[in-house]
Amino acid sequence: MLARASTLQPHLNALVLLDTEGAQAAAKAAESRWQKGQPLSPFDGIPTTIKDTTNVKGWPTRYGSQATDETPASDNAAVTDRFLAAGMILVGKSTTPEFGWKALTDSPLQGTTRNPWNLAHSPGGSSGGASALTAAGVNPFNHGNDGGGSIRIPAAHTGLVGLKPSYGRIPQYPADAPFADVISQGVLARSVLDTAMALNLTAGPDPRDWRSLPAEARDYTIGLDAGVRGWKIGLSLDLGHVKADPEVRELVAAAARRFEDLGAHVEEVGPMFEPLQEHFEPLWIGSFATRFRQIPTQLHGKLDPGLRALMEKGLAITLADYAKAFEARSRLARDLALWHRTYDLLLAPVTPTAGPPVETLYNSDAFPRWTKGAPYTLPCNLTGQPAASMPAGLTKAGLPVGLQIIGAPHADATVLQAMRAYESASGWTWPQPRVLETLKRL
Repeated sequence: MLARASTLQPHLNALVLLDTEGAQAAAKAAESRWQKGQPLSPFDGIPTTIKDTTNVKGWPTRYGSQATDETPASDNAAVTDRFLAAGMILVGKSTTPEFGWKALTDSPLQGTTRNPWNLAHSPGGSSGGASALTAAGVNPFNHGNDGGGSIRIPAAHTGLVGLKPSYGRIPQYPADAPFADVISQGVLARSVLDTAMALNLTAGPDPRDWRSLPAEARDYTIGLDAGVRGWKIGLSLDLGHVKADPEVRELVAAAARRFEDLGAHVEEVGPMFEPLQEHFEPLWIGSFATRFRQIPTQLHGKLDPGLRALMEKGLAITLADYAKAFEARSRLARDLALWHRTYDLLLAPVTPTAGPPVETLYNSDAFPRWTKGAPYTLPCNLTGQPAASMPAGLTKAGLPVGLQIIGAPHADATVLQAMRAYESASGWTWPQPRVLETLKRL
């Protein structure tokens, strides 16, 4: 894994840090446990990375920013502790856009991360380094987190399985970040089974996160193959207001029809909710303004210009603006919870486009966040309900598209069961030939 990561790093630029010596020592320790018949978990000795928005004790957390420094973290994030307790080997940290602000992965600190399907395109963001590593076959899965689509979007752009669990299912510590109340931890994986097993490792409460959910007496791998026969599923290709590319719509509609073949009833549903920008921009840019106030003035010039513009705009958000946004968020969560009393699942695209070119200027007139970036994924961060991306096929240009599977509040097991049923019918397996063709040329 270390050799493959080092070989691909100049091309993918997916790693911020690679701890060769520490990883090899951890591998020796795992080997010894297996030889004694005492592994810590089925994943003991399996290598993974941690996204560079997330603490690993002794490593710096840079957030893709030149406005941070090399000070080592004094403790682990909760999800890091869970991986270590399972015996997993943390080999390094993966790239992220600055402070995870966009659905592409490039940053002033690290530069541009590229998609192993086509190096001219983005792997998405903000967990873009994790998705690039997983899709390139460097290791089985990599840690990511999702505050507006940051697991599901890169999963869609790289043909991966990406579950955003229910908010609080995996504890969020440290929990004092501006977006802590919408972020879910998770992994970018190549199979539903790996995803379910990773959730087994990481789910459960932590006293350091008062919002973490109580433990479920559940093994998420049990019942995966129970199927979806008799389920009632809604399909919305636009959520009432999003304009996806025709190819995306066609691929997602065809993917949704597979659930009919599996015995579910799928019907197109009307508009789900109004456009999000008016009600929820205050939460977004107001939170970035909070981050901006924490950065010394002399370092403001080092920020990504697009992020800095949003941060400065957020300084004008008032308490009344913020309060109205929270009221709208409560209405959205209530409305979707009531909708799920009739429907088991909601299907939709993950993104309006396939992975855009790496030079795309995010949140510009050509690629606005609210219509091109995260219009399909952000709602589930606001409501906290589980949602996943599954491969829906390839565009004519050979780029992956994602099908989003959304479950009722706290119905993580239901979403995983649907993911597995779809996976069994889709014929999508790894390694993907087109990725191998790209990597052979490197």
